[in-house]
Amino acid sequence: MTVNYDGREFSLVMFDLDDTLAASKSPMSDEMVELFRRTLEKGLVCIISGGRFEQFQSQVLARLGVFDAIGNLHLMPTNGTQYVRWSGQGWETVYAENLTDEEKKRTFEILEEGARELGLWTDDTWGPILEDRGSQVTYSALGQAAPVDAKAAWDPDGSKKESLRAYAAQRLGDLEVRSGGSTSVDVTRKGIDKAYGAGRLMEILDLGVGDILFFGDRLDEGGNDRPVQQLGIESIHVHGFTDTLARLGAIVDAD
Repeated sequence: MTVNYDGREFSLVMFDLDDTLAASKSPMSDEMVELFRRTLEKGLVCIISGGRFEQFQSQVLARLGVFDAIGNLHLMPTNGTQYVRWSGQGWETVYAENLTDEEKKRTFEILEEGARELGLWTDDTWGPILEDRGSQVTYSALGQAAPVDAKAAWDPDGSKKESLRAYAAQRLGDLEVRSGGSTSVDVTRKGIDKAYGAGRLMEILDLGVGDILFFGDRLDEGGNDRPVQQLGIESIHVHGFTDTLARLGAIVDAD
């Protein structure tokens, strides 16, 4: 099955998670759950995000439940460094590009060192600043559970985050260092970003770039959704999950 957009048919709809399907680190709204289920009933769907699988569980899976079309959902946590799909009985990991213990240790040290030197480290946070996500190490300036309004106010122009990204990238040349969400910097194996995840998914599902429609809120230069668009995948730049609701709803309802 397919969805239609701008006169074209797409076999798979791909989404970022935070600020695209839901507010940052928050569960999907009732309206989004209903629309998302209808989208799954029309065909293949993928979520690709910097969060770990547990975040997908709390924000998405716990809200959706198990129903007939759940097998159409494909999950790519930690920016596509992992791929998880429904086996018929539960969620199974197809691959995980995990960092080594040495790479993680070095990354933790460099990110903390840089954050302290740049004045971006504080002990007054909402949870851990540094997190080992297996295939990704993430720095979150205000902690993993910081409220949305605090994160939005911390670095509105992205300059703080970029200063730490540049600092770490210079010292972790064998790894990939990129801006993540509004307060985060992500580190993975070299050459791995959302474009890598999208490419792996296309290989596994035998799809081409013209078969995918992508929704993301960070398609700006340097944004972590931009690599998907640069593959040539048709991309819709949204401004929060309410914008996604309106634009996705128009597409699904038109079919």
